[in-house]
Amino acid sequence: MKIILDAMGGDNAPEANIKGAVRAAQEIEADIILTGNEEIINQKVKEFYGKDNITEVSSKITIRHTTEKIEMEDIPTQAIRGKKDSSMVVGFNMLKKEEGDVFISAGNSGALLTGATLLVGRIKGIDRPAIAPILPAHHGKFLLMDAGANTNCKPLNLIQFAQMSNIYLKNTLGLENPRIGLLNIGTEETKGNELMKETYTLLKEKAVEYGLNFVGNVEGRDCFSGEVDSVITDGFTGNVFLKTVEGVGKLVKVSLTESLTKNILRTIATVPCLPAINQFKKMTDYKEYGGALFLGVKKPVVKAHGSSDEFLFYTTLKQAENFVKSKAVEKMIQEFEKA
Repeated sequence: MKIILDAMGGDNAPEANIKGAVRAAQEIEADIILTGNEEIINQKVKEFYGKDNITEVSSKITIRHTTEKIEMEDIPTQAIRGKKDSSMVVGFNMLKKEEGDVFISAGNSGALLTGATLLVGRIKGIDRPAIAPILPAHHGKFLLMDAGANTNCKPLNLIQFAQMSNIYLKNTLGLENPRIGLLNIGTEETKGNELMKETYTLLKEKAVEYGLNFVGNVEGRDCFSGEVDSVITDGFTGNVFLKTVEGVGKLVKVSLTESLTKNILRTIATVPCLPAINQFKKMTDYKEYGGALFLGVKKPVVKAHGSSDEFLFYTTLKQAENFVKSKAVEKMIQEFEKA
């Protein structure tokens, strides 16, 4: 197996990308191909590890040299079509040519979505692919569909999001009958805007036909209850929801740390509770859950967080390997071809 990692994408590139790859290479079975400027990457390798090139640090990591980089402010379609030798476009083309099994990038989200759709292609039968991050829940986790790929949706799109999440959760996380909820402002059937009301009606009518365990509307506060495995919404709402969750998580961690270390007595009293506190921090840290899968395209694509550090690249690489091993994309293609 080969994982392609965009070494130039992200706020902390290429430093965090390189360090995350080196760390992951020690644990995963897959080889890692870094797409990016070879001279810049090896300069960083010399600085970090005292070696002349990345292969001397790990024989499982190689470089595919590129001369361009897609910037965060670039217009997605223009960037994908104009920067043919960018680390992102080269990575997509390698994936399409089966020179790798999965592509990861923390770069320009719009360009990543455009490249995945135009260069890799959608699965037949899927109208719009979606970003699907995994978030923590009580004694478990849940999948959010969509987290930003499609800001304007039709009921058909949300129905397909439900189908894709159902297939993914069954084949990757081993859930026999995933519970699927529709994010709304209330649990009642009549709540929400026209999109949500129409989608609710369709999901209720088609649940058995599509093999979905639809549990109805879910309010934002109940998504973390552990009673739902996939939360379906449009990309605009999903992105706001995701960013809010991340912000609250950071607030809780910072406030908790400040409160527990406010004075020497509190610090001493905290010592016996450190295992529980660290477990709580780990559960609420989005970095523990890796990147967001881009479901609905013909090959595995993972969107890493734009501010990914070494640890988040490390967890995303491990996640990507499991994504490929599960054959979730192949099974999704088979299911939609049947439909």
